[in-house]
Amino acid sequence: PQYGLVFDAGSTHTALYIYRWPADKENGTGIVSQVEACTAAGECRDVPSLSPRLLDHCPRLTASRVSSVFQPVLGKREVAWEQNSTKAQQIFAEVAKAIGEYPVEFRGAQVLTGNEEGSFGWISINFLLETLVKCSLTGTWTHPPAEDVVGALDLGGASTQITFLPGTTIEDSSTGALLRLYGTNYSIYTHSYLCYGQKQALKMLMASLHQASPSTAQISHPCYPRGYQENITTAELYDSPCVRAPSTPSAAQLLRVTGTGEPAACSAAVQQLFNLSCGPNSTCGFNGVYQPRVRGQFFAFSGLYHSLHFLNLTGGQPLSSVNATIGQFCTSTWEKVQQEFPTTSRIQLRDACAASTYTLTLLLQGFRFNHTTWLNIHFARQVTDVDVGWTLGYMLNLTNMIPSEIPQRVIGLQSSNWVAATVLLATMLILTFCLLTLMCCQKSSSGYVSL
Repeated sequence: PQYGLVFDAGSTHTALYIYRWPADKENGTGIVSQVEACTAAGECRDVPSLSPRLLDHCPRLTASRVSSVFQPVLGKREVAWEQNSTKAQQIFAEVAKAIGEYPVEFRGAQVLTGNEEGSFGWISINFLLETLVKCSLTGTWTHPPAEDVVGALDLGGASTQITFLPGTTIEDSSTGALLRLYGTNYSIYTHSYLCYGQKQALKMLMASLHQASPSTAQISHPCYPRGYQENITTAELYDSPCVRAPSTPSAAQLLRVTGTGEPAACSAAVQQLFNLSCGPNSTCGFNGVYQPRVRGQFFAFSGLYHSLHFLNLTGGQPLSSVNATIGQFCTSTWEKVQQEFPTTSRIQLRDACAASTYTLTLLLQGFRFNHTTWLNIHFARQVTDVDVGWTLGYMLNLTNMIPSEIPQRVIGLQSSNWVAATVLLATMLILTFCLLTLMCCQKSSSGYVSL
């Protein structure tokens, strides 16, 4: 088997994914297995210190296995506004130094563009679902119908991506990507909205509430449970390029945040984050960005899955049920949610209403799903025991595991087939030996009688 390691250094955590696949890369699709997934809390700036810790503490990643079989590749996801900064280059150098101390083949670190992240996520989900190509039992390759190909919806901490086959000509070339996979051309629509990841969006929401507040020292938050209170500083609130202060605030100013638990006001405040006017475009997503109408089935993962899974809303419920459940939760008091979820972290409980409301608004108002197309969204964390995200697609692309042309035939055999072939060969050799021995014995016996 071959192995690949991919670090996903996001805006809220760093994760290490370990993949394994047979040495024969033309053995069919869906053969990649996920060996391990390790996560550590911390931002992308902490990667140099987090990388060795992840390598040391992944249960299945012992030093002996690393030195013998693992060949890592590192995909570096850095916030785009620091892509060409000196600080980003310094982080890359420190990452290379940290990983270079391990006996593995380091393939480098890089910033993924938003479109790359969206495309790799789309490749990942369709590879796992075998909607690009299938191998029959006879070893022939077939292409499933184009309508079987699914779209990908991803929500990270700093950005969100939508990628799908529109079935029409893409009018804005900056939102299109042409992929040739298994002998077929796929003209996909993909766009990444920077600052509309969950972490940054909730920060923009807080800043918007602060700026609309009649008191500069008080913030009433309709998405926080009623009775919840905390203190934050203006330095914490305005520490992101996604959030711009109307004036130069005092960094030491203390702000009192109070939850009011008002679902209607929460939804209205979240919608203010989106510019839903299409401008000159006849069709768009939000903020005037061109987007064809959504088409086909979609898989939603990462933050989209987690924000709704907390409320058990990832089972294909109708939109009316989803709205009702989120609305009911958002009216809860802080005391009540703490009693109902005693093991859940304080931050997750505080943000649950805001995160689920934001997810729903993003999908409906932002990406333009409706009551009908909502049922085409499938929320998933894993497919065939593999975490869904851009990391698998990145690794497949880097190792050339998906050929641009469709293979003519299956060259290799899977492990179970090798075992069967070996047993069959051994049986044939034993039978041949027995037959030859019997023939020799018959010839000897015949000769003795004649003499």
